[in-house]
Amino acid sequence: MVPLPKRKLSKGRRDRRRAHDAIGAPALGECSNCHQPVLPHRVCPHCGFYKGRQIIEIKDKSAKKK
Repeated sequence: MVPLPKRKLSKGRRDRRRAHDAIGAPALGECSNCHQPVLPHRVCPHCGFYKGRQIIEIKDKSAKKK
């Protein structure tokens, strides 16, 4: 037989345990090239630079529309 709780946990006790489960906002850094907000340790999606070097070539959005 599986052990079961003897008493029901109150809502307050349950909610206090879950107080730290909320998801926070992601920490953003600044791109050293274009100064846009970017996730840390990622290539900048705006200019393609990472640690001062160009890693990927970013095409202009205006070229896609034409």
